[in-house]
Amino acid sequence: MQKTNTYISLVCILAFVLMACKDSFLDVAPTGSLGSTELSSLEGIEGTLIGAYSMLLGRADPFSGATNWIWGSIRGGDANKGSEEGDAPFINEIQTFAVQPSNQALLWKYRVLYEGIARANGTLRLLLVAQQNVSEADKIRIEAEARFLRGHFYFDLKKNFNNTPYVDEYWDEVTPIQNDQDLWPFIEADFQFAFDHLPEIQAAIGRANKWAAGIYLAKAYLFQNKYSAAQLLLDQAITKGVTAGGKPYGLLPYYADIFRSTHDNNEESVFAVQAAVGTGALTNANPAMLLNFPMGGQDVPGGCCGFFAPSLDLANSFRTDAAGLPLPGRTYNEANHALKTDLGLTALDTFTPDAGNIDPRLDHAIGRRGIPYLDWGLHPGATWVRAQPYSGPYSPKKFSYYKEGVGVENDVSGWTRGYTAVNYNLIRFADVLLMAAEAEIELNNLDQAREYINRVRIRAMNSPLPEAEARYVMAIYPPFANQAAGRRAVRLERKLELSGEGHRFYDLVRWGIAKAELDAYLQHEDQFLKPPFAGADFTAGKSEYLPIPQAEIDLQGVDVLRQNPGY
Repeated sequence: MQKTNTYISLVCILAFVLMACKDSFLDVAPTGSLGSTELSSLEGIEGTLIGAYSMLLGRADPFSGATNWIWGSIRGGDANKGSEEGDAPFINEIQTFAVQPSNQALLWKYRVLYEGIARANGTLRLLLVAQQNVSEADKIRIEAEARFLRGHFYFDLKKNFNNTPYVDEYWDEVTPIQNDQDLWPFIEADFQFAFDHLPEIQAAIGRANKWAAGIYLAKAYLFQNKYSAAQLLLDQAITKGVTAGGKPYGLLPYYADIFRSTHDNNEESVFAVQAAVGTGALTNANPAMLLNFPMGGQDVPGGCCGFFAPSLDLANSFRTDAAGLPLPGRTYNEANHALKTDLGLTALDTFTPDAGNIDPRLDHAIGRRGIPYLDWGLHPGATWVRAQPYSGPYSPKKFSYYKEGVGVENDVSGWTRGYTAVNYNLIRFADVLLMAAEAEIELNNLDQAREYINRVRIRAMNSPLPEAEARYVMAIYPPFANQAAGRRAVRLERKLELSGEGHRFYDLVRWGIAKAELDAYLQHEDQFLKPPFAGADFTAGKSEYLPIPQAEIDLQGVDVLRQNPGY
């Protein structure tokens, strides 16, 4: 692993800022030296911690941050790359499970996660030499926050690359570390420490609190099929948990508001990547989705670049039957159930939107022709899609901004209008309810699981687009006939509720159904879109994880870093 000292650069900047308004700023330290006094003060240590939080946004590009829209959603079938074939071609091989160890986005993702770990470890090192103005309470809280963040970065490494080198604050930065240890025990230990020592209420809303750590620990348990341990934590969070600002957890009344910056840090937000605009620095905005807007002129949200096009399979999944329940299996893709689209039609061709029964979450997640796109008017079809035969008829919608919020919900100073103030929820309360439902189903507590799932569905039922000419028909689940029925329900509900939020691929892998689900998805899309999915295939035993970047293996040597199977 490449030695990463970027946190040192950050604290140098911090020290500069701390001294800049004092006369002593004129007393210049020797070039290259660090001001240990500033770094080991409470302000200095807090500054390095903030630097670790900042890595949740990635390296100010759309590919490396915590949203995992490529790694979790595109690989999971929520969407395809979109745009056109020659733009960002490194994503082409990712979406077809042909990714090479030399892929540049792969390296960016890997190094950003280790950058976050380095910054968290840097904070923990400074705590070992903290000045007297750092109280014991502050030390414990800061350690817990840093370990929470380190746990997150290792969790992201684990689910993307499987086992990678584990380094903590005691690493000497010289000894080579092999990737031959299971990361789960380290991840659990960091989240457990954070759960045990973080306060429920934080001074700043964007910081992790006790319940965020407990829920993240429960998620780690779910990934390992430790259902009883997960159930215990999730039950506590549902009944007692509060946000970092002190609000009891709950679901926002209206589904679309989850993804609007004016509703950031609400009662549904367990832990979110914070974003802001109008601060004078684009790096404070959310860069993750800046390419993922409809293509077009000035009177279009974002105006660039047509990436992250929702899949035909995802859209069809929102079809409901006469009673308002999802269709069984993959029958939603059958010709008599699949949504009517304008694929192959120009914007001038006559088109009437689908008139069948649908779940209203479809029109909160996916922009489709003839249906209002937030407050921008009706989606016009092909003129908002960069290359329709390549990417399909749909536009992403969840993380867009409103026309009335131009200049407030987005930053208009960059090369694109796609830098937004929309937070990305790593975990939100609907996710918590569905994780809890999954644990209850695996423990055969079907009635409790159904209650949790139906809470999520009831909010969706109460979230239609009143101005849309669409037939929203949706109902709650009746009692599950057996455990298998409950399992099918919660798995589909996660697909529908959390679509485009970076979860789907990891869910399919941990459930052991990735090969069957993703091959069926690839074969379906290949019938309609050319050439994104031609010859694509999920290889069991290989495609569950990404390759270790070749640049890292070349740097450390094959005797230190072992490549994942199949690459």
